[in-house]
Amino acid sequence: MEKGIGTFLEYLANQKKCSPNTLAAYRNDLNQLVTYIEAERAKGLVNSNSELLKCYLLNLREKRYAPATSARKIASAKSFFKFMVNSGRSRENPAKSIVSPRVSKHSPSFLSLPEYNRLLAEPQKLSTPEAKRDIVMLELLYATGLRVSELVSLNVDDVDLGRSGIRCVHSGSKRRIPFDHHINQLMRDFLKNDRLDLLYNDKEEALFLNWRGNRLTRQGFWQILKNYASKAGLGDKITPHTLRHTFAINKLRSGVDLQSVQQILGHAYISSTRIYKQPTLSR
Repeated sequence: MEKGIGTFLEYLANQKKCSPNTLAAYRNDLNQLVTYIEAERAKGLVNSNSELLKCYLLNLREKRYAPATSARKIASAKSFFKFMVNSGRSRENPAKSIVSPRVSKHSPSFLSLPEYNRLLAEPQKLSTPEAKRDIVMLELLYATGLRVSELVSLNVDDVDLGRSGIRCVHSGSKRRIPFDHHINQLMRDFLKNDRLDLLYNDKEEALFLNWRGNRLTRQGFWQILKNYASKAGLGDKITPHTLRHTFAINKLRSGVDLQSVQQILGHAYISSTRIYKQPTLSR
């Protein structure tokens, strides 16, 4: 099975042109499946591959994986075994009768342009280094669709002002995200002035610092965002992913194709990006 997984991943990379994120997700899911099957076979209680997969699905539920995560892992298994049959490497598809967990699809929260401007207006009322930092963070999220975890993980060296972009690393996969002249100028001014006002240790590499001069955490950013959202009257509309959702919806509304948005967002599966194409979000 491990050899088959290697062949399957080569097929996805060469024939389907899947992104590194997608390949990594398939590899992790299938390696987890192999580990489970080998452990169960060693017990000698279940022999049928079909029964093993049903037990695997139950095991995912017992581990309290979110339905969406379990559904993705089962989808990976289904795609793998289908490939094995279609390529003549296996006679049976043990995943054919496996029913994936139902996943309820909620519309992602996002901000209209007037709402975003209201949010941004809050730090713009202040002149502190922290407020200047917050403006850059909000503008960068709105313009690039970064995850909050990716935002706070950025180092100064990840910013390329010459090519107007940032280097982002997520789950071992690297991607470059471009930004426009407006963000370039904001970032240039921030690096030259306001970041230095928060810097106490010249060896600190983090791009965004807290008032102690250390790397700002995800929780720290979330508290900052909630504070501004409350003052702007948007407390019930803001989540850590709101600006990322807003970016994706704006891109699709402007005519950018789904695959390009998937690549920018770093989604392993295009189904994760397709949620932004819901009819209720097209108005």
